[in-house]
Amino acid sequence: MRGKIEDRQLVTLGPVDPVEVRAGDVVLVRWKGGVLLHLVKEAQGDRLLIGNNLGRLNGWVRRQAVAGRLVRVHPLGT
Repeated sequence: MRGKIEDRQLVTLGPVDPVEVRAGDVVLVRWKGGVLLHLVKEAQGDRLLIGNNLGRLNGWVRRQAVAGRLVRVHPLGT
């Protein structure tokens, strides 16, 4: 999420019903044995296309992989 959220920058996440996730949301998703904070590029049925702020796409995930939604980005150094 470079450009929108920098490495090691603190964020606050909140709960979200995966059904409510829309394109443009920033979500924490379970991805390949880890977790990623990524931008939802597209939402189709039970799937979400995730990518970063620089145009790169990671791929499709199921809505059930969503663990939370971005609530706040804290200023660097706080």
